[in-house]
Amino acid sequence: MSNKLLSMSLQELWRLFPIRLVPHDPRWGEYFRQEREILRGLLQDHGEIKIHHIGSTAVRGIWAKPIVDILIECSDIAAAKQRLIEAGYLVMSEKGSRCSLNKGYTEAGFAERVFHVHLRNFGDADEIFFRDFLRANADIAERY
Repeated sequence: MSNKLLSMSLQELWRLFPIRLVPHDPRWGEYFRQEREILRGLLQDHGEIKIHHIGSTAVRGIWAKPIVDILIECSDIAAAKQRLIEAGYLVMSEKGSRCSLNKGYTEAGFAERVFHVHLRNFGDADEIFFRDFLRANADIAERY
């Protein structure tokens, strides 16, 4: 994050980046596809990768935070993380072999397109199973 964002209190950050749910937006799928191509270009020299659209924006018909979640399975998380940082993604959290980054948080609030990118080792992708379960069970997805 920028120095200004890093110096803000939690209250200021919550005002600038409120959590809100909105009806499904069909543009989210296209936002994912476009960002996937950017990510592929950035990580093309980092070995095999798999890029997935996860989270509520990946399930048609349900309300979601207007933030597109992307899961990248890769073999070298440290190298991928460094490349994404160089491209302007911001590290949100790191724990063990997991790293989450974001794009679209600005000093004026959320950009039009906001992304959370989750870097994981191959096979550490339970979110895909949850997404697919919700896609296959509309009644449960609606309650979710």
